[in-house]
Amino acid sequence: MSLFNKSGLRKLIGRAALLSFIAAMPSLSTAQTSLDDMLKPYLEQYRLPAVAAAVVKDGKVISVGAVGERKFGSGIPVTVNDRFHIGSDTKAFTATLAAILVDRGQMQWTTTIGEVFPELAPNMDAGFRTITISQLLSHTSGIPADNAEFIELLAKSTFEEGNLDDLRYWLLEQWMTKPLQAAPGQRFAYSNMGYTVAGAMIERVAKKSWDELIREWIFDPLELKTAGLGSQASPGRIDAALGHGILDDGNIKAFMAGPGDDNPQIIGPAGMAHMSVLDFARWAGWNAGQGKHAPALLKPETLKLLHTAVVDMPSARNPEPGTPSSGKYALGWVIATTDWSPQPLVFHGGSNQKNLAHIWFSPEKDFAMVVVTNISSAKANDALFDIAGKLYKQFSP
Repeated sequence: MSLFNKSGLRKLIGRAALLSFIAAMPSLSTAQTSLDDMLKPYLEQYRLPAVAAAVVKDGKVISVGAVGERKFGSGIPVTVNDRFHIGSDTKAFTATLAAILVDRGQMQWTTTIGEVFPELAPNMDAGFRTITISQLLSHTSGIPADNAEFIELLAKSTFEEGNLDDLRYWLLEQWMTKPLQAAPGQRFAYSNMGYTVAGAMIERVAKKSWDELIREWIFDPLELKTAGLGSQASPGRIDAALGHGILDDGNIKAFMAGPGDDNPQIIGPAGMAHMSVLDFARWAGWNAGQGKHAPALLKPETLKLLHTAVVDMPSARNPEPGTPSSGKYALGWVIATTDWSPQPLVFHGGSNQKNLAHIWFSPEKDFAMVVVTNISSAKANDALFDIAGKLYKQFSP
């Protein structure tokens, strides 16, 4: 004789499953405090669907928060485990992949495009052929900032067949005969094309696609379990913080996963990663330690080199959110001066025009902060800078 009828058994199984699910959900550890109350006023004041932030000291997340909605007006709350798109903050991951190859002796910082692609070198523009990997990563290659020709090629790439590494090789072939805007090493120009070429170089040397390498060499060793590439949400689902835009009439529009919610995947090395605010904070803290925190993906001196200024950036008036406005550019990072930090901080901003992410850290203090939102606008950019200033004043050692 059964102890339960079918209805009672279903209820018991359902209750047990719910309790098991709740027990398995990540939550704030006893060493972490919540930033939710501090973040909530920014939602209405700056018209943000959601915003999340985290603070890291000595490689450990000490405070974190996430408030707002995955989709504006949906009532579905975000959590600290929700994936946010980090845009051009992906560039530091690409620089790290190149640095791993340098540490392994498979590449040098002076390795040129012509050396990596000898079969194409005779047909390359003479200046383009001599561009080094470090010049690509510091935006000093002489390749111009993104322009109409670049956008046109991205559109054409969607009709090309092949894997993403094949498409990046194709893009390199299409661009390699164009004259440079300046001699390599002479002038700063923020170029997503340049980072895509850097990704192609990394793929050729490592004999794997950039998309495989970032997972195998960085995401997995650092245990960034929410990290991925492209759309942060699944098609047809609101299972992450959807990106948003502001329409001409001022209304906020959410973008479900699909062709319109992110940049073409071909430019992944320039800005296609997503992850939770907690995983983003772990990445920030690992960098802030400059070799103090496991895993040892790079030699400490190599990691420090990535954070060392290469070139002064000219001040830009009203830059797009996520694009550096001033400071010094290193290799995938910006050395930024603020009015709330007595010392320059390592920084980067990222956006795919529907999301926005800022990352800050001080190697001297082994201290880091990340702030993310699922909308991109001038007001959102202001909000993230303001939040960073408050976090620094409250938590900086």
